[in-house]
Amino acid sequence: MENPFKRISDVFQPDYNVNFCIEKPDGTILLTLTDAAGVAVKRFISASQWRDQQQLEQLITSLHYCLAIERGRELPRDSIAV
Repeated sequence: MENPFKRISDVFQPDYNVNFCIEKPDGTILLTLTDAAGVAVKRFISASQWRDQQQLEQLITSLHYCLAIERGRELPRDSIAV
């Protein structure tokens, strides 16, 4: 499996600064995406989410939706699951 933190960074870094912070001893990570307008999204990622490929991809899709709603943008076509 690809490094989950690299995967998230690769997906969002073209448009956002990506920051990870170890938040809890159980492996929970705080993900923060920022851009020129400020903090776009903060999301806790459980250890089970970043350790499981399917859950990681669901998280990435969820973040795309959240960002699209917050910023009033259309979703990228490749982020929509068929």
